Amino acid sequence: MKTKSYLRWGLTVTLSACAILLFYDTFFQDGVLLLFVKKLLNILKPVIYGFALAYLLAPIVNFFDRLFSSRDKDKTHTRLIRCASILVTWLLVGLLVYALMNILIPELIASVKTLAGNFENYYKTVYSWVMRMMDDYPDISKWVLERAGEYYKELDELIKSIIPQAQQAVAVVTGGIWGVLMFFKDLLVGIIVSVYLLAMKESFALHSRKLLYSLTSETHYAAILRGVATTDRIFSGFVRGKLLDSLIIGILCFIGASIMNLPYTPLVSVFVGVTNVIPFFGPFLGAIPSAFLILLVDPLQCLYFIIFILVLQQFDGNILGPKILGDSTGLSSFWVIVAILVGGGFAGVAGMFLGVPVFACIYSGVKYFVQLRLAKKGADDALFTPGAPLPASAEPPAEESDR
Repeated sequence: MKTKSYLRWGLTVTLSACAILLFYDTFFQDGVLLLFVKKLLNILKPVIYGFALAYLLAPIVNFFDRLFSSRDKDKTHTRLIRCASILVTWLLVGLLVYALMNILIPELIASVKTLAGNFENYYKTVYSWVMRMMDDYPDISKWVLERAGEYYKELDELIKSIIPQAQQAVAVVTGGIWGVLMFFKDLLVGIIVSVYLLAMKESFALHSRKLLYSLTSETHYAAILRGVATTDRIFSGFVRGKLLDSLIIGILCFIGASIMNLPYTPLVSVFVGVTNVIPFFGPFLGAIPSAFLILLVDPLQCLYFIIFILVLQQFDGNILGPKILGDSTGLSSFWVIVAILVGGGFAGVAGMFLGVPVFACIYSGVKYFVQLRLAKKGADDALFTPGAPLPASAEPPAEESDR
């Protein structure tokens, strides 16, 4: 018994020392652990893409499994049914991508060509607006000229500042092209990984449960499984639902803009559909640049577009969104905004999208822990209503009267 106790204490001290050293290195030194984690995640990108694709496509595979299994009376062709389900699922995904690309890409190319061809006219339009505003408001004109004079006193300074920026832009474009090629390479490997994961998902789940049960007590095992089920419900409801909702909104925007004969309809529809995945702020992020593009062509059509977007977002927020998403996160509007701001600050656009379900999982975990602790103390909601009496144990002791 003493040997086991010494071993336990030695392991505890060793792990504590390692945790302290990692904490010190992460926050006060070179952050070797963070660099290692970043490199590891970069290496495992194809696997991460595979997990994401398998998670998104699992409900479709399950649907085809049930459909094909209903025709298999003897239940002896489970592997064949799973292969057929995965094949049909990826065929549907391929057909959907092909249809979108066949319809959308030519229209997007045409819109970009039109935008590039009219760039000089748009520049002259904006320039005339600015000059007219400066003529009408001389104080603003004077302030702008003073600021410009402070920043660019000589032409040499202007050239010196532009050349490095141009070099940086070329480097960004070159790196961006290479990054796109690497992304498609990782995506192709991720598709292969997703096929394996979908084919063996029950086996992976079984072995994961066995490993968890071998390492934890029965109470912790049940609690972790409940937490995983809650996390899956939140993520599946929000991520899949939001992607479907944004796809529908993008299609509706394309149909409505085509009926109204708005300029740059494909480009505007992509803006609106893609940015709609970001809760709360997404519609504004997509509508503002789209409205500006249309404003350069026709201010009246820009007004029509703004009215149409407001109506579309009301439909999404009050009818389509609740129908698809329901109350998948359980967060109030205040916490949704906080999650978007924090997620966007840490991880950009991806953080703005994933920040809501991640925060919802944390919120659900904290809520469960609080309810568990309150239940152990025998407290109910009536104890915390305004004006409720304090618990008897919290009352100060009565002062003894002087005799």
